Amino acid sequence: MFDLSLDDAQQMVVDTARQFAARVLAPRAASLDIEGGFPHESLREAAALGLLGINIPEALGGVEAGAVAYALAVIELGRVCASTTVALTVSNMVAEVVAKFGTPEQRELHVPRLCSGEYVVGGFALSEAGAGSDPAGMRTRAHKTDKGWLLTGQKLWITSGTDAGLFVVWARTQDLPGSAGITAFLVRGDAPGLVRGKPEHKLGQHGSTTTALEFNDIELGDDALLGEEGRGFRVAMMALDGGRIGIAALALGCGLAATDFARDYALERQQFGQAIAGFQAIQWMLADSATELDAARLLLLRAAWLKEQGKGFTTEASMAKLMASERGHAACDRAVQILGGYGYSREFPVERFLRDIRVTRIFEGTSEIQRVILSREVMRRHARG
Repeated sequence: MFDLSLDDAQQMVVDTARQFAARVLAPRAASLDIEGGFPHESLREAAALGLLGINIPEALGGVEAGAVAYALAVIELGRVCASTTVALTVSNMVAEVVAKFGTPEQRELHVPRLCSGEYVVGGFALSEAGAGSDPAGMRTRAHKTDKGWLLTGQKLWITSGTDAGLFVVWARTQDLPGSAGITAFLVRGDAPGLVRGKPEHKLGQHGSTTTALEFNDIELGDDALLGEEGRGFRVAMMALDGGRIGIAALALGCGLAATDFARDYALERQQFGQAIAGFQAIQWMLADSATELDAARLLLLRAAWLKEQGKGFTTEASMAKLMASERGHAACDRAVQILGGYGYSREFPVERFLRDIRVTRIFEGTSEIQRVILSREVMRRHARG
């Protein structure tokens, strides 16, 4: 069974993330939400502290602290600024994908630049207008040429699309049914023919840019192919398994921050001659949030521990992501309710937590897709008896 105690390396990463969040992210979070944009400076400082390569081998410029330390660090960052944290989690995911599936030359060229911030961050380009939850509908194409590949198509909803220096891009290379014939490529941010769209206007995470990408006959060499031709769907699914750990941790951080703020507010806010924390209605909301978030934390750490041990964790990552995103959202909603009218105002941060956490039920696989994954596993277990 997994051990919940932290070793010295894990504790150091968590402490680093907590201190960075308090020193760098906290003073900027509210203004970043209001003004929008992209957190360049914060991410540069995160890179300098090793937070863009937490689970990456030291030989490739990472910290090599493991998946558990990564999950715990993201919780600390998510407590303060979801916008910066989501850019960081996606970039960590991209670095892990290249480290796992890349050739030695690709790993040595790209992974250190992702960890150091030379690429600013990495981008994950899978979704399209007709291929969100269903990658089989992918229309982006890569045609074989004498020089390598010619990439044409469009992606949507790409986190950090305005600034990422390296993208993992999925394209159909063969006319085969379903997810067969999909291949992953590495595309530099300065590639001729790459057009970055305008940032989307979103409900939350205003400091995380989300854009479309256009690939207008981008010429790629054979050295841009990531993994085996026609087996890119496997790369995407394995990446998303790990990505769900990051999103679960981000959602958990938002939920914990909102609950802590609501608790402190309830202890001070006076109504009917006493602090509202004395009323059972408030107590039960806080009790529900504490219980559900703790359950999400345990699921998250189990998934991260399994990943760290090199064991299968697809089901556990889906459970963690589903629980953390949905119950974290419920916790943020309760926090707004506890603060009443103040909870609906920008004067306090709980309304931002609620807006920021909402998308965690959508990206890296919607809650509905997580239930599809989990129901299939339930059926398999029944079939095995």
